Amino acid sequence: MDFSQISLLLVVAAFSGIIVKKLKQPILIGYLFAGFLLSAFGFLTDHVLIDNLGKIGVALLLFLVGLEMNIRELPTIGKAALYTGLGQIFFTFTIGLVIGLLLGFNLTVSSYLAIAASFSSTIIIIKLLSEKNVLSSLFGKITVGFLLVQDFVAILILVFLASLGREEMNPYGLLLLVVKGLGLFVVIWLLSKKVLPALFERYVAASSELLFIVSIAWALGLASLVAGPLGFTLEIGGFLAGLALSNLPEHLEIASRTRPLRDFFLTIFFLSLGTNLIIEDVGKVIVPALIYSLLVLIVKPTIVMIVMGFLRFKKRTSFLTSVTGAQISEFSLIVVSVGFTLGHLEKTHIALVVLVAAITMTASTYLVIGVEKIYAKIKDALGIFERKNTKEINVEKSETLSNHIVLIGCLRTGPRLLTFFKKKQTPYVIVDFNPDIYNKLSAENEPIVFGDITDPEILDAIQIERALLVISTIDSLSDNLTLLEHLAHLEKKPLSVFTSSTRGDALKLYEFGASYVIVPDIVAGDHIRNLLRLYGTKGTRIAKAGKNHFNRLVFT
Repeated sequence: MDFSQISLLLVVAAFSGIIVKKLKQPILIGYLFAGFLLSAFGFLTDHVLIDNLGKIGVALLLFLVGLEMNIRELPTIGKAALYTGLGQIFFTFTIGLVIGLLLGFNLTVSSYLAIAASFSSTIIIIKLLSEKNVLSSLFGKITVGFLLVQDFVAILILVFLASLGREEMNPYGLLLLVVKGLGLFVVIWLLSKKVLPALFERYVAASSELLFIVSIAWALGLASLVAGPLGFTLEIGGFLAGLALSNLPEHLEIASRTRPLRDFFLTIFFLSLGTNLIIEDVGKVIVPALIYSLLVLIVKPTIVMIVMGFLRFKKRTSFLTSVTGAQISEFSLIVVSVGFTLGHLEKTHIALVVLVAAITMTASTYLVIGVEKIYAKIKDALGIFERKNTKEINVEKSETLSNHIVLIGCLRTGPRLLTFFKKKQTPYVIVDFNPDIYNKLSAENEPIVFGDITDPEILDAIQIERALLVISTIDSLSDNLTLLEHLAHLEKKPLSVFTSSTRGDALKLYEFGASYVIVPDIVAGDHIRNLLRLYGTKGTRIAKAGKNHFNRLVFT
């Protein structure tokens, strides 16, 4: 493969990426399609080189997963994330396995297909939820939690796959592999705690360029060592390399610098996967792909809703969480790629999973974008997934609430407002979807409702139609617009104060009827201007004012 061919690959990939981005689809769908086109027209000839370049991308992906994974978070993500993640994997795998056997696949192939259907895409979900600014919401936290569980299970499966496909594999060989694996984890742990921080601090950390090069060298070098003499896989090696550096103070800088390189080589990996869509008998793939797509798009979210229903979450939270997982993961593609390398799967099976990925990633993107509208239309039918005593609304609908203030979000601005409300003896009620905030304030006997402000039942519980003033300190434009739409239909419309992250969002809030909108950046500029007007730029008056401000930050 010469320079012109590599250039052509990237040009076609970039063009396809732009198209799918305009269609609001995950960019990797464009890369898969680009690989399909390049292979169909005979432009991809050196598959060995492309496969090897793609492996670098996979190794770097797992390197970043290890770098950003804090195993200490697993016990703290809560029962909801743990039970939802494990329950969804177990039931989806079981159903997927049965489907594979009924379709005529053998046990090994059916297992791979079931595993592929069980995982959801961390990259796509985090990106979509981040764009909607709902990562800190209740369902956002649960989603991120069960993604962490899924990633951890995926790593364990890759470790298991490293033991397969070996002629010498017997009970003794399996025991030897387990011992080697435990020994490797111990060595990595010791390096991450005792050796690497000191080495990086002394020789590497002072230079950003050297930090980047050494980190990449460490990631690929350890991956080669683990996949070669130690007999595991490149994926495991990349993950362990990241885990070893996760304790470095510079681990976030390493991640930010490595991510573009990972994206480059992952592009090659997805191009390579796209070539597998060129098969002789398309009929063998279409029907199974559609069946597994239905499993991922309908059955998997239903499983999540059932599990969360048993955990006493409201139907809205369960539905929003379930929809986020209605696609298969990049880990699914990696697992079947490893299966193909081990000789467990054929090219037809890879094409099947790639097609399922294209279908589910495309469909789920639109589902996540329009999930609130979908919920509004089918919420009555979702009552079967909600138990009578849910744990999201923790106060009864109070008929005594009248002429009160509704404070939405109490993380940053809220605490100072509470002090003011108490001083003025003004009745108020708080709504927050952050479990930590709820636990803290409920322990202090504050009138707080645990839930999402866009939930009509929450609005009913806080008697918003009787409120004197509504203050929203959250910066989610969609949630604030939904709230304003609800306020517009009230007979007695309360005053409303909002915060907005941008000038454009503030103008939209005003257009929808907000009484007052605060833009922190503009307020900060006005405040600095007032400081300069009052104190000037000379003398110690600003410094003295700063000390007074420091004391207020510490003691209030």
